Amino acid sequence: MNILEDLKVQYKLGGIAYRLIYWNVGCFLISLVFFYQYQGGNFNFPSWIALKTDPAPFIYAPWTFLTYAFFHDGFLHLLFNMIILNFSSQLFLTYFTQKQFLGLYFLSAIFAGAVFVGSYYFMNISSGIVGASAAIMAILVAVTTYQPLMNVRLMLIGNVKLWHITAVILILDLMQFRLGNTGGHISHLSGALFGLVFIKLLQNGTDLSKLVSGVIDFAANLFNKSGKMPFKKVHKNYSKPIEKRESRIVTKDKSQQQIDEILDKISQSGYDSLTKEEKEFLFKVGK
Repeated sequence: MNILEDLKVQYKLGGIAYRLIYWNVGCFLISLVFFYQYQGGNFNFPSWIALKTDPAPFIYAPWTFLTYAFFHDGFLHLLFNMIILNFSSQLFLTYFTQKQFLGLYFLSAIFAGAVFVGSYYFMNISSGIVGASAAIMAILVAVTTYQPLMNVRLMLIGNVKLWHITAVILILDLMQFRLGNTGGHISHLSGALFGLVFIKLLQNGTDLSKLVSGVIDFAANLFNKSGKMPFKKVHKNYSKPIEKRESRIVTKDKSQQQIDEILDKISQSGYDSLTKEEKEFLFKVGK
């Protein structure tokens, strides 16, 4: 298989965390084509993508409270965020579902964006932000709140507690608060706060992610024209031997068992640990 086919399989089987990374990278590539000013060496994001503090843009484009969390203003900005997203998502998904992960990402981005807009509006400062940092901070702080004493092995350092890593990142944000990118740091800390609140509410029986999953389900039903699966009449042929039908079931069970084993291998060691034959098998099944 070529690299493109590998990416397709990884996108299909990698789960929501990998898909969010793909979406962020894809948005960055799109922004390079349409929004990068090569003469000035910077990005110029329009008001219908970046989150602006002026009331007019987000009144006419309220989706910017979410779209800003998928665009980045530089390669290093994207790279660092995707590394932290990959790290924190693996820890988060160890204890929580993919729907909760997606819900936390979306809701924390909206909350952090609202705090950023409100704080800058009262300070009478006109600005804008892009970046997934706030949502990523929410995910990291959420799993840290749930399992602060989890051991994490870092290269060249060894085993450290998860809360140590999170504390260092938060302290760095606080130290840079007045040095520049104040709006970005406000959104980061707001995302961290939302991650803490999300877990505390979840432990008390309130799952905020259901707000997002409910909206997604509603949208899916809205765009489903038929709303129901078309009726298909099934003709049964009773003349076929029972042994052959059982043989097909056994074959199907073996294939499903092989898929389950490969998925378990991916969850434990990652997609790159698969052999060439296993990748080809998944690609055929994905088709």
